[in-house]
Amino acid sequence: MRVTLISFCACLIVLLVSSEDATAQSIAAGADSIASAIELAPAPAQATAPPPPVAFDYTDGYRLRARIHKAASFATLPLFAAEGIIGQSLYSNPTQGKKDAHLAAAAGIGALCVVNTTTGVWNLIEARKDPVHRGRRLAHGLMMLAADAGFLATAALGPESEHGSVEGSRGAHRAVAFTSIGLAGASYLIMLFEGS
Repeated sequence: MRVTLISFCACLIVLLVSSEDATAQSIAAGADSIASAIELAPAPAQATAPPPPVAFDYTDGYRLRARIHKAASFATLPLFAAEGIIGQSLYSNPTQGKKDAHLAAAAGIGALCVVNTTTGVWNLIEARKDPVHRGRRLAHGLMMLAADAGFLATAALGPESEHGSVEGSRGAHRAVAFTSIGLAGASYLIMLFEGS
């Protein structure tokens, strides 16, 4: 735009100065050529604002399930820590009291996983059309479902069978348990930093 205006002024000055006997006809011709040059100049790009996001309305049930889900998630974290400490102690020096505590913590984690999976999947389905943080919610959900499968495999790999004999799966039980806890922890962090 600036170049076009400068060109227009320069042409106008040249026309007026170059010919003292400039006729109205020659001035009009010069003005026409300048006008056509201005029309041929590209228009500046207009900044278009993106359309405003469509408001997504969540139900009261969604909000209630989200509160339950969040509370159960925070309640699971100390159980993970306790289970890791008790499991490590049980791994190096097994006693009946440690086995009972390990099973109680595992049952608590299992119950909270059922609550979190139920509320989480239900809310994931309800929020499927909300584009805000959709990828983050989906990644969290898939990671937690994989962690749930890992917790189920951890229970199946428990080193003690029905008859009380120790089988050779202690290492696998421990590895799958810590991997599942790590996956769940990473999934929690994805949602913890949702607002950033």
